[in-house]
Amino acid sequence: AIPAKVHWLSIANSLVIVIVLSAMIAAILVRNLRRDFNRYNRLATDEEKAEDMEEFGWKLVHADVFRPPSFSPLLMSVCCGTGAQLLCMAVLTILFSAMGFLSPSNRGALIMAQLLLYVLMGSVAGYVTSRLYKTFKGKSWQKATACVAFGFPGITFALFLIMNIVALSQGSSDAVPPLTMVILLFLWFGISTPLVFFGAYFGYKQEAIEFPVNTSSIPRQIPDQPWFMGLPFTLAVGGILPFGACFVELYFILASVWMDQYYYVFAFLLLVFAILVITAAEITVLFNYFQLCGENYHWWWRSFSTGGSTGLYVFLYSFVYFKQLEANSLATYVLYFGYMGLASLGLFLMTGFVGVTTCLIFNKTIFGSIKID
Repeated sequence: AIPAKVHWLSIANSLVIVIVLSAMIAAILVRNLRRDFNRYNRLATDEEKAEDMEEFGWKLVHADVFRPPSFSPLLMSVCCGTGAQLLCMAVLTILFSAMGFLSPSNRGALIMAQLLLYVLMGSVAGYVTSRLYKTFKGKSWQKATACVAFGFPGITFALFLIMNIVALSQGSSDAVPPLTMVILLFLWFGISTPLVFFGAYFGYKQEAIEFPVNTSSIPRQIPDQPWFMGLPFTLAVGGILPFGACFVELYFILASVWMDQYYYVFAFLLLVFAILVITAAEITVLFNYFQLCGENYHWWWRSFSTGGSTGLYVFLYSFVYFKQLEANSLATYVLYFGYMGLASLGLFLMTGFVGVTTCLIFNKTIFGSIKID
């Protein structure tokens, strides 16, 4: 077993990152926002009216900031719905494990709990998707709901089938028997899918999300953005801090999955997971503010990818970790990278959803607190 000291050190390290980041964000945002609010909300004097003071900053995009995403609103809502589902599943699984309901010595219990929670959280996915899709004024409702019900589970199941066939061909004891496959399909089609549609029904019944400002009919021109507001840079920086905050725990988790060690410090994991979510949310809000100040209002996908970029880092790290495993056959490569890719995709959707949610709340708050003539 790993001494608790290691975990405490890693958590101390993560907490330092979080505190520094929070202080930085508080300093930048609170100072700038207070200045912006004062500038936007005071009444213009006669000289200023005569000079017709040129507005600048994020107030300029008030008529465009809540425009639906330019690229596929349907995909955006589906990704957010799946992310919400995975997030609820992860939080509940870690909570139950930290409380001691799921014993780590019984490996199957953890996976069963995860699967069942994922299936039961289908209603969350349906609700989030339908609520967002209605807000984006989407028309093909059934399509959106079906995409959530079959999108991520479909990808997962297909990969799982391929990897199971690989495991069978190697005569591995890890291979899943056909009966279990049938049970999985039953969980998916019999419980998860109806729950998704159930959640979606309630989501469409609700009013669309209210925005504090009206959206104009003609999108405004976006000025040229500096290089550091481009996608590659925001992806690189947006993922490194949350990843840095959780990578020691990640190492132990990978050891327990691939090296047959036990992982049983779920209370630490709960802490680290909270830190990961907070860091992802903070860094996304920061980039979102800079982006709006640059008069670029395409923040939906940007905030999703900035939040989700932690998943990309985890996938890249899995290449580094792979060197420790004595890999000798193609099957090892397929199984390892297949499962790591799936885990990273799940993390990407999860932290992406966190990013979008925090940015949505942030944008509604700042645009709700200025006067717009």
